[in-house]
Amino acid sequence: MSLWKKAHELNGNECDIITMYRNPNQPDPGICLNLPLISTNSKYLNLRHKYYQIYRGELGDYKDREGFPPIWKENSMIEKAFFKIRDWVWAFYIESAIKKHNLYDYDVYHFEWGLDFYRDCRFAKELSKRKKPIVCTYHGQDMRTRGVMKELDQISNLNLTSEVDLLYKHPNIEYLFLPYETENYNLIKKVSNQVKVCHSPTNRYYKGSEDIIKICRELEQENIIEFLLIEGKSQDEVVKMKKECDIYIDQIHNRGGWGYGMSSVEALSMGLICMTELVEEYRKFIPDHPFIAIDKGNLKQKIIQLTQNKEMLLHKKKEGKKWVAKYHGIKNVTKALYTHYENFLWNK
Repeated sequence: MSLWKKAHELNGNECDIITMYRNPNQPDPGICLNLPLISTNSKYLNLRHKYYQIYRGELGDYKDREGFPPIWKENSMIEKAFFKIRDWVWAFYIESAIKKHNLYDYDVYHFEWGLDFYRDCRFAKELSKRKKPIVCTYHGQDMRTRGVMKELDQISNLNLTSEVDLLYKHPNIEYLFLPYETENYNLIKKVSNQVKVCHSPTNRYYKGSEDIIKICRELEQENIIEFLLIEGKSQDEVVKMKKECDIYIDQIHNRGGWGYGMSSVEALSMGLICMTELVEEYRKFIPDHPFIAIDKGNLKQKIIQLTQNKEMLLHKKKEGKKWVAKYHGIKNVTKALYTHYENFLWNK
């Protein structure tokens, strides 16, 4: 979020971030509402998953919703009552912040994850009455497993995503590359004597990590690569460990979307070669991508091939660095965002 704030400021505008609660992965919380009854704590997430298993089967919180677009709805009267009570509690925090920070006085509103402050979307509804442009940005699981908030979706002027598969899940959504300050990292113009491979999952299920780790451990035991599993580390530690590597493996199985995520963008910016599973639709969408396409069946052989050709490794490092700057560089992404503003907000 802090990078989006910088992107708007580079374009000569003001931008404020409003967050619902403090998150260790978000160093700048902006205007933080400090709302209760919400968390990214693993115990809370596991409890939520078990609850969803009762109503949605074994996959629980991981099960994709059907629909075009998929639409969120409560699974039970207990869940419905929970959100009503939570909205009532949250109102004391939210309404105070609206008055204190004049939150109705902005020109454009972005709702990350397609979420309003309230589950009943009353804040967005009020903005719509005031003719304020509303933008919803979807990042993946928010649409796949939760579904869009129907009332917010109906009044949104522009929907954005950086996930190619979501283009096939919503009738009115535009693609926007994630912004990144790719120039912050210099290209690593060398290859380690023993090629170093890393994998950095935030969720092992979605990334197919168990299979990736097993294959890489086997290659490490065969003395073909050195493998680094980067997990449970601070951002500074992650960056430091990645910089030591030559190859980054993003995901296989496509459980959490197609293609690649922000961790790959970061790795490409450093000059690492990125490996990920790519469906045919994705290859057609970005045909000039620099990724090494993999799946469970060929991952081991693809890694071995790369270790046997260090000239190719260096070439792919340079190729990836140029590509990520072209598509994810903050100036280029900001330009694309404001083009969407022109097409969907100002000209309506």
